[in-house]
Amino acid sequence: MSGTGDNKRVVLAFSGGLDTSFCIPYLQERGWEVHTVFADTGGVDAEERAYIEQRAADLGAKTHQTVDIAQPIWDSFVVPLIQAGQWYQGQYPLLVSDRYLIVEHSLKRCDELGTRAFAHGCTGMGNDQVRFDLTVKALGDYEILAPIREIQREVGEVRKYEREYLEARGFGVRDKVKAYTINENVLGVTMSGGEIDRWEEPGAGARGWCKPRAQWPVQPLRRRIRFEQGIAVAIDGVAMSGAAILAQLNREFAEYGVGRGMYTGDTTIGLKGRIVYEAPALTVLACAHNALEEAVLTKAQNRFKPLIGQKWVELAYEGFFHDPLKRDCEAFIASSQARVTGEVTVETQGAKVDAIRIESDYLLTSRGATYAQSANWGVAEAEGFIQLYGMSSSLWAEKGRAKGA
Repeated sequence: MSGTGDNKRVVLAFSGGLDTSFCIPYLQERGWEVHTVFADTGGVDAEERAYIEQRAADLGAKTHQTVDIAQPIWDSFVVPLIQAGQWYQGQYPLLVSDRYLIVEHSLKRCDELGTRAFAHGCTGMGNDQVRFDLTVKALGDYEILAPIREIQREVGEVRKYEREYLEARGFGVRDKVKAYTINENVLGVTMSGGEIDRWEEPGAGARGWCKPRAQWPVQPLRRRIRFEQGIAVAIDGVAMSGAAILAQLNREFAEYGVGRGMYTGDTTIGLKGRIVYEAPALTVLACAHNALEEAVLTKAQNRFKPLIGQKWVELAYEGFFHDPLKRDCEAFIASSQARVTGEVTVETQGAKVDAIRIESDYLLTSRGATYAQSANWGVAEAEGFIQLYGMSSSLWAEKGRAKGA
């Protein structure tokens, strides 16, 4: 690690977890004056926020700054994610996309302190290092310090080494970070490590917000969500900010175990990844939005749009948050949302959520016809349509019969 001239200040993106806790004394012992930044998405309570601030002080951070990014993460990530209508590899709702805003605010702190040195606690085995590093490179000319990535080749079991390193210096390690790597923000919770990494059944401790089945309420839960041009703006008739919508849906639907799943798939760096995740609010919003969108877009839009949505998700997942193609995709997606306005009632009885009622002035329904029930055309029109629509296949079959093939 090298300083920038005589300036040995470094800004560390800090979460209070094992990796970033390790980084503070490690950097200090190499001559750095460490300044920490915690980007609060609204996914932690006041007690946890206070713990993070005190943790930074106890570990010796010169200064600590907490920044509120709950609404910015709604605007820059949640809105286009829900409008895109896709999960990564059909499974994962990109819960770690706060990384991009963490970098943005950390670099602002660098500028305030007059340093070009930025540090993060990412390992060399995961996706976050790509997201952090590519975002830094997109936003300016900064030096990137990654202590965990630097030590991993020499120390073998990195997390064990980190725990022992901290404990040898008199810093305790919470039990929950001994067992798992836990990431929590307003988008949801992800858990890895332990038996999850060993491809075994997750233990009882691998649980965040979502209640187990035995604790689900007996009565079903219903909520009416209003969208305006594809953006959720109200719950049960009450206008709310995006951050407030996420907070309410996370709190209420987690009681029913909604949004909990296991993601197994391809990471950016090529390894297979496996995590337990919980995303109640995003799951509910995606269900409601998709139901409304499917009812107001044309057949051609509904067939084509998922291709663009999937590309947007891949770019956001793999670290290309500032790539121009991502903005291009967002321009198309936003255009497709012009008529995605209305209200959707969702219901859960536990685990899954269903859209049970859709109301919109833009529903593509016909006054004279209802699918499988009634029509304002006759048998001649129906038979003529089928004959022309299937002509190519019918001719292929006819020619085959004539040739005995």
